[in-house]
Amino acid sequence: TEEGETALNSRVSVNPSGGLKARGQPVGAVGIAQAVEVVRQLRGEAGKRQVHNADVGLTHTLGGTGATAVVHLFGRVN
Repeated sequence: TEEGETALNSRVSVNPSGGLKARGQPVGAVGIAQAVEVVRQLRGEAGKRQVHNADVGLTHTLGGTGATAVVHLFGRVN
């Protein structure tokens, strides 16, 4: 948002990688690309886009004409 409430390392960081359009909207690989980004964040392996102390991540993907919707919730285990 314009207020920065979803910026990197804000209270709720959203799309620290730039989102799927920044990846060229890889049709067919969208869900995997999201999952890989979340796992990298949780492992602390996201480099310059790393969210400080990331402990949860959420992905949301739509398929086809929106007839398929999938949400995954990831968490870090210590």
